[in-house]
Amino acid sequence: MIQVAVHSPTVTSNSFVSFSSIKPRSRTRKIKSGVFCAAFDQTVGGQLLIDNEKSKRKRRVFFLDVNPLCYEGRIPSLHSFGHWISLFFRDVSHTDPVIAVFDGEGGSEHRRRLLPSYKAHRRKYIGQLNGLKKFSSGHVGRSLQSIRDVLGKCHVPVIKVEGHEADDVVATLVDQVLQRDYRVVIASPDKDFKQLISQDVQLVMPLKDLERWSFYTLKHYIAQYNCDPRSDLSLRCIMGDEVDGVPGIQHVVPGFGRKTALKLLKKYGSLDDLLNAAAVRTVGRQYVQEALTKYADYLRRNYEVLALKRDIDVHLEEEWLVERDMSNDSIILSDFFESLQETQKLTRQNRYYFSNS
Repeated sequence: MIQVAVHSPTVTSNSFVSFSSIKPRSRTRKIKSGVFCAAFDQTVGGQLLIDNEKSKRKRRVFFLDVNPLCYEGRIPSLHSFGHWISLFFRDVSHTDPVIAVFDGEGGSEHRRRLLPSYKAHRRKYIGQLNGLKKFSSGHVGRSLQSIRDVLGKCHVPVIKVEGHEADDVVATLVDQVLQRDYRVVIASPDKDFKQLISQDVQLVMPLKDLERWSFYTLKHYIAQYNCDPRSDLSLRCIMGDEVDGVPGIQHVVPGFGRKTALKLLKKYGSLDDLLNAAAVRTVGRQYVQEALTKYADYLRRNYEVLALKRDIDVHLEEEWLVERDMSNDSIILSDFFESLQETQKLTRQNRYYFSNS
């Protein structure tokens, strides 16, 4: 493994990017059914919705959001990682370049200082990982290292920037990939990435019920929400996000619902434009007007918490964009599952020993 130092202006400790040597060679909820409105069939924000041939000819680069794949529900699970990565390599990415991204230590702290409830429920499950140490000292560290090893052997660069969440690192690198005239596919169940969707940015999500990955595109987004993806972030700021612990305006103004929020965003385009308009003139009914003026700071705080950062100090390397050698995937993953079986066997033996001591 090669380690390259990356210095982040927002953290005191050195961040790092690690990736395996790569030999140069010559993407959970089900999507609701929906129908496009005629107005959206042609353009959204001035962009054609149809997949044009130019976009289809561009090479794809995949970003793999690793952390969510390492859980079975809310329980840490290496089997979950192995299962989804096997399907991903076999059915989705093939030889396309894949860049894997981990959450950095303390990556959520900035958002938690702004909003203590941010992802608060997720912190409760950290103890489950720590609890594994009772049976095997250093088990957590070895588990993370085994994931890195599998990805490295499969010729996937592994990125981890201390002090930053994977979402922000991906958002920063996506812009850099697009500038090189590639298409981007983000492999993740995290709906936060929907704010990045465009003609050249898609998601591919693991669907547990169907046991497969499923692509989610600009057309899917419009069919599901009937609004511009660029309004996605503004809508979530108004309505809140229970999964991430971000309260919506209905917590303080119960009558302010989704229908009202969508109507306002279709007219004004973004949360910032809506709040600026409400500050100088009436934009809706009295309760709407009062809510937008009284709770403007509340909504702007939500925006700062939910918006993905695109200015992380990490830079795309050309060697991350080469075709991936997939010739040894099956052997590498088979060895990984065998090692998991051995680990489980030892863990059961240790539990039996401790329970009878």
